[in-house]
Amino acid sequence: MIWLKKDNSEMHLGTFGDAEVHRNEKIVIVTFNSPYRVISTCRANGGLHDDIECMFNHQSCEPASHHRASLKSIAKTPELYLESLCKTHALPERTVSLGTAANMNYACIETEQFRDLEVVAIATGGVETNAGRAGDPASMYEQAGAYEPLVANGREPHGTINTMVLISQEVTKGAMVRAIITATEAKTAVLQELGVNSRYSDGLATGTGTDQIALACRLTGQPPLTSSGKHSKLGELIGLSVSRAIRKTLALQNSLTPENQRSIKRHLERFGASAESLKDGIAKNLPEATKEVFLKNFEGFNRDPMAVAAACALVHLRDKMVWGILPRSCMKEIFTRQAALLCAAISDKNNRIGAYYERLAESTPSLENREFLEFIYNACALGYTEKWTD
Repeated sequence: MIWLKKDNSEMHLGTFGDAEVHRNEKIVIVTFNSPYRVISTCRANGGLHDDIECMFNHQSCEPASHHRASLKSIAKTPELYLESLCKTHALPERTVSLGTAANMNYACIETEQFRDLEVVAIATGGVETNAGRAGDPASMYEQAGAYEPLVANGREPHGTINTMVLISQEVTKGAMVRAIITATEAKTAVLQELGVNSRYSDGLATGTGTDQIALACRLTGQPPLTSSGKHSKLGELIGLSVSRAIRKTLALQNSLTPENQRSIKRHLERFGASAESLKDGIAKNLPEATKEVFLKNFEGFNRDPMAVAAACALVHLRDKMVWGILPRSCMKEIFTRQAALLCAAISDKNNRIGAYYERLAESTPSLENREFLEFIYNACALGYTEKWTD
């Protein structure tokens, strides 16, 4: 199949084996010049097929407050929506489509190769409003072809990580399914390393509520690869290429980088904190003269690496407590000791750790979000109060 160019606006992004990758307007298209096996989450032509001629990732709207009438057909009549896109871009009928609000100009392509085996990952992504953790409360229930809202509006916020993967060798059908797991684990590892918060619970995100994937392998006629898990070289290449592509596209789309995640506020947001509540919660416990200095220098405090490190450790200890790794019977001692270190990290007075512990021991820490935040605010104020004392 040869893709028919409509105009001169397309950008050739690369040739990988018998697959061509182009970007044209708001769409990144992968066309196959020989038979490929494809597995995808596409609503139309989804699942596992050996006759797919093309796959693409399409920006269907802007990330915020953009409710186009045509978007309703994605859920109600996905076949018709796909057909209209294929006509617009002169694509074949046997096509799979991934939809998103992410910018196609931020699509990132990463390749990994070992001997004659090559894996290519093409990713777009945004997680600012729709990041979630597997098992978070759902927003809708599907029954008999209809969707019942389970929340106020039942509407899915924009924010999706879409991934297309190309494998240069033939892969068995079972290993294609396993490759989806490997790619998903790679995505989740990136979100874990970046400390991305769920927007629907107080847990760390494992993806978004609308993530999609399409994975294709070339049908070479040679003995197929039978393993794509972490012990196989194919699994390693999938993991490396997917994680790098997703990490780079999130940096472009959301400015989501390790440096930008170095923030006390970022690590407290999943418990309900915001910049304003963090400022107010700490400031109310400060002497009047110190309060003005703190508020005018908040960003320096918020991003100080020693303070961030101590606050992150306290948050991580809370997670360990919730997960049952640490016993709740030791919560007061564990939280108080770490909070004392947070005070010292802010004041830069390690000789005062014992005094901070005694002061903080007067309060009773809790795993409840509001009480947990108040405990941290109190510790931050205690440390900041002594930051400029002799």
